[in-house]
Amino acid sequence: MNLIEAVGIQYYIKDKLLLDIEHVKIEQNARIGLVGVNGSGKSTLINILHGSLKPDTGHIHRYGSSEVLSQLVDHEQPKSGGEITQENVQEKLLLAPELLFADEPTSNLDTSHIEWVEKRLKNYQGALVIVSHDRAFLDSICTVIWELEDQKIKVYKGNYSTYQQQKLAEKERQMVAYEKYEAKRKQLEKALKLKKLNAEKTTKVKEIEVRGSKPHFAKKQKKLYQSVKAIESRMKNLERVERVKEIPQVKMDLPNEDYIKGKMIARLESVSCKVGSKILWKPATFYIKGGDKLAILGPNGSGKSTLVNMVIEGAEGVSVSPHSKIGYFRQDLMTIDDELSVLENVQSSSVQHETLIRTVLARLHFYGDDVYKKVGVLSGGERVKVSLAKLFVRDINTLILDEPTNFLDIQAVTALQSLLQEYDGTVLFVSHDRRFVEQVANRILRIENQELVMYEGGYQEVKENARTNKQSIINEELMVIENRIIDVLSRLSLEPSEELENEFQKLLAHKRLLKD
Repeated sequence: MNLIEAVGIQYYIKDKLLLDIEHVKIEQNARIGLVGVNGSGKSTLINILHGSLKPDTGHIHRYGSSEVLSQLVDHEQPKSGGEITQENVQEKLLLAPELLFADEPTSNLDTSHIEWVEKRLKNYQGALVIVSHDRAFLDSICTVIWELEDQKIKVYKGNYSTYQQQKLAEKERQMVAYEKYEAKRKQLEKALKLKKLNAEKTTKVKEIEVRGSKPHFAKKQKKLYQSVKAIESRMKNLERVERVKEIPQVKMDLPNEDYIKGKMIARLESVSCKVGSKILWKPATFYIKGGDKLAILGPNGSGKSTLVNMVIEGAEGVSVSPHSKIGYFRQDLMTIDDELSVLENVQSSSVQHETLIRTVLARLHFYGDDVYKKVGVLSGGERVKVSLAKLFVRDINTLILDEPTNFLDIQAVTALQSLLQEYDGTVLFVSHDRRFVEQVANRILRIENQELVMYEGGYQEVKENARTNKQSIINEELMVIENRIIDVLSRLSLEPSEELENEFQKLLAHKRLLKD
């Protein structure tokens, strides 16, 4: 059963066509992930389908109730972003709409709150359309991906990872098609050149007065020129296949590279943090090696940014190698000039040559003339990318990034992820994007229960440790329940009572729950 069916939808912003969608439908219990670059119209499409915004043309048929769970906004109240989001999710789910649109429901949330939202939406009985840059979130919930690109919707079955595999297969098919197109084009060009050459030779021979031969050469000449026109027609009608954009590797010379690679570049000795009477973490000692990709994880308010600042400022107990040259990115520290172009901004503090700068910008999806755009006309996500590119090509060998993926679309997050994987320097970063952490980090520093815990290995090791700890806690609780069951059974055998029987049944139910 369809909950929504939209036909011939067009939507303009001034004279620019933002959406041009022939036909989409949302069925009962659908799990749809809506993806596309920033500014492609995802939020606009949600509002049009919900009915809070009217399209310029087209018809929308709604057969069920719907609600929109909007992006988290700043609130002037003591509650955290996670608490506000939990309340918003609860409020919308209590309304029990048949269709829930969720627009970036995990923005600015820490991992525990993201997982809470994920669990609630996963268990929701109605249909879902989710806009999110969190790939792990989309993987966990969605069974269909809508890709919004060039005003159109293209539907892919499966979760986000399956969508990526299908896109990769499309790219490979396009590469094969392009190679065939190029081979055919070159074959026709060669044949055309040969036919034209023969036609010119025939013309020259024709000009020589040879008695009795003129009709023969005229006929041959006509046939050759007909062949030329036929080949030109085939070339004109040859379906053009665009070349797949190749992503160049980024290899740069880092300052003091020989002095930092694989060597200790920072040591934190018995560092602790306390805000007022609240202990964020107790004294801890750890080190950072050159070339580490170290992710700092923990709930909001646990002191991640404080720890980063301690490293940058060289706080008490922190020693940093003089060979380490640090570059720092934070959302509110973007040092870019609105009056300069993208390229001029990045070049202004770079020691790298223009070819490498353009390569980095291309990797972040600033292609061709995009680099000449004034920064003042860019979106928030594009400004973040310019700031990251500017930092990346500075004369540094250590990147410290505080929530670099905020406000970036999935494509930009994936591009940044790829750049950091190839970067030979050291990276310290704070992020709640689980897939980003999983793909980039080779060490994890986690703030948990007022402790700094270092994990040698990536995000999988952290998850495995969490599962082991959880199972250990469950096992301990099961032992307690088993002992209580034995005690109650012995008392029941001596003095049966309704009260003891109720307690026994509750203990059995609790045991079943723990085992499940």
